Amino acid sequence: MEVTTIFGLLFGVASIIICMLLGGADLGAYLDGASVFIVLGGVIASTVVSYPLSTLKGLIKVISLAFKKQDIDITKDIDMMIDVANVARREGILALEETVNEMEDPFFKKGIMLIIDGSEQELVRGIMETELSFIKDRHGSSQAVLLQMSSFSPAYGMIGTLVGLINMLGNLTDMDTLGPNMAIALVTTFYGVILANLVFTPFAKKLKSIGDDEILRKELLLEGMLSIQDGENPRLIREKLNSFISNAQIAAASAKTGGGSGASGTAE
Repeated sequence: MEVTTIFGLLFGVASIIICMLLGGADLGAYLDGASVFIVLGGVIASTVVSYPLSTLKGLIKVISLAFKKQDIDITKDIDMMIDVANVARREGILALEETVNEMEDPFFKKGIMLIIDGSEQELVRGIMETELSFIKDRHGSSQAVLLQMSSFSPAYGMIGTLVGLINMLGNLTDMDTLGPNMAIALVTTFYGVILANLVFTPFAKKLKSIGDDEILRKELLLEGMLSIQDGENPRLIREKLNSFISNAQIAAASAKTGGGSGASGTAE
């Protein structure tokens, strides 16, 4: 479970409620079914019109990623890559066929299989970069939907405000309807802004961060695979792959292995 997502949402809601209470507001005044219906209903309707069903079906699954802890350890991937490089250097590329079935990452497994099959390096690079491109497009599509929903929310909040003002101005002589219509006029804008800035935009940013981490990992794997295909020294491969991570991550990995991650397990 990704605690930062849940904490951020709860802290944001709590901050708003505390602000209301400190201002002496009645929380019940902020609960209006008509306002909720205008904003949520409008956002959903516009989103459905804007995007095909195939894109919308995957949106819920993608959003769930924001609540899942992402188990991406780049330094662990580098160590795994060096182990594979050692096997290839000592026993040859074909020796990797025995270990490829144990690989969990389908992207890495596919690339290694292409190398084992004797594909040219440019072909391997082209195929894997094409897959990377499609992954980026899928991530970008989901983020675009959320950002579009973020822009719809304040707009429907304003529509609700207009509805409330029109009703209010049309019934100025009826003082009993003046308050409820004014509430719709103001609360819908409030809902629209809250949804845009606490839900839709933050979720889009979170998914972008998750997607960027995944793409970085796959780019590292691709670079490592091509280096293995070239028959480079595992020590040099590690140095090359370390350029993908920060010095702090390199130091942490070195500490875990007793200070020898930069040179241990390499074949000369």
